Amino acid sequence: ATCGSHGVTIWALCRSNMVKITTVKTKPYTDQKPGTSGLRKRVTVFQQNQHYAENFIQSIISVIEPAERQAATLVVGGDGRFFMKDAIQLIVQIAAANGINHLVIGQNGIMSTPAVSCVIRKIKAVGGIILTASHNPGGPNGDFGIKYNISSGGPAPEGITNKIFDISKNLQEYLICPELKVDLSKIGKQTFEVDTFKPFTVEIVDSVEAYAEMLRGIFDFAALKELLSGPNHINVRLDAMHGVVGPYVKKIVCEELGSPANSAVNCVPQEDFGGHHPDPNLTYAADLVNTMKGGEYDFGAAFDGDGDRNMVLGKHGFFVNPSDSVAVIAANITGIPYFQKTGVKGLARSMPTSGALDNVAKALKMQLYETPTGWKFFGNLMDAGKLSLCGEESFGTGSDHIREKDGLWAVLAWLSILATRKQSVEEIMKDHWQKFGRNFFTRYDYEEVDSDAANKMIKDLETTMFDASFVGKKFSSGDKTYEVAVADNFAYTDPVDGSVSKNQVMNL
Repeated sequence: ATCGSHGVTIWALCRSNMVKITTVKTKPYTDQKPGTSGLRKRVTVFQQNQHYAENFIQSIISVIEPAERQAATLVVGGDGRFFMKDAIQLIVQIAAANGINHLVIGQNGIMSTPAVSCVIRKIKAVGGIILTASHNPGGPNGDFGIKYNISSGGPAPEGITNKIFDISKNLQEYLICPELKVDLSKIGKQTFEVDTFKPFTVEIVDSVEAYAEMLRGIFDFAALKELLSGPNHINVRLDAMHGVVGPYVKKIVCEELGSPANSAVNCVPQEDFGGHHPDPNLTYAADLVNTMKGGEYDFGAAFDGDGDRNMVLGKHGFFVNPSDSVAVIAANITGIPYFQKTGVKGLARSMPTSGALDNVAKALKMQLYETPTGWKFFGNLMDAGKLSLCGEESFGTGSDHIREKDGLWAVLAWLSILATRKQSVEEIMKDHWQKFGRNFFTRYDYEEVDSDAANKMIKDLETTMFDASFVGKKFSSGDKTYEVAVADNFAYTDPVDGSVSKNQVMNL
């Protein structure tokens, strides 16, 4: 009887320290349809609409079957933007209440999109939640986003995002452990007893080391170290634009490969990206462009907010457009140890990207795929063993080492080419054009435009383009005359699953 009473007393003490699950009544929102990069809205939408973030997080977790949650691990991280830490605490509380077994979170919440993909694949997680709006501005008046990646490490395909959307449109309640708080700064495991007596574990990790370990297996770090810190080293300038990639650049390029500490700038992640637009292009990375024009540095690169995009520059500000960048990597791909081991399965580009990659594929007799915009299309090809290297004109480059585009990977690929070729960026680019031909490419971004006016413009363009008399029509400018050969709306049939994506890009 005495033993029994002690047992009851101990049980009661445990119950008093348990984290309680609360059911919160809510109303569904009709605008939580995830795009190819998750759900992106103004920060104020998440903050000012009651239960807005909670509803969407619950909708994500609800696509994981209850039985699967008992052993499920989710990876969580973001680009450091405003509202990220609040969102991570909500994810922890809602995941615990819904029976998720284990969360792996980057220290201080920081984890680049490529690193999330890397960690998901490494630990065989069921998926991951990324808090980012990529290259969109941050801060209280900026943008915020929540994105779900699946067990392959890639963005959730339409079948899953449609399920998330359907759940969000009908959600009447969500489960949460409001008292549960996690210290994001402390590396290690934190375990909590939830109402069900099942331990819930949150593991805070150094995501930089996991990502660095992956890159060591891809590139020749000895050759890169010689290039960056040997007797005849080059000078580089890498601008993290106060995004998530800063700690990765510092650890890998500066500390491990020996480039001087001042090679990397704007490396402390900030909630508003230092008041700038974290978009690596000639407009928003103008500081880097101007610095490179001075001639002090041989190689320059900039990265976006979540670390998946990159811009490459040569000495005196020589600009490598993204379409050419992926083509140059393809032409030199067999010099990278990873591809020496795996072989080159195929190349791919998004439809709006120039045909520079096509020229390389044709010359080297490699399979080429032309897809709609969206990394998920590349991921399908990679999972089927059909694709090794791919790129988009929007400064995204990647390979099948993960299932996301990867800015720092692309920069190390370029540096590997410099180490092997012993030429400047400009010399490599001009040699490439000489060998494969040159494709001209330009992109115009129209920001903060009135949606009604934009939709009217597109409708008028469609009316003109798809008129039966338009193909064959001639237009003159100066002493040149151009004839319309093709006017269509790009459609894609996935060679892996046969799915058809229509009305993707207007093509003239």
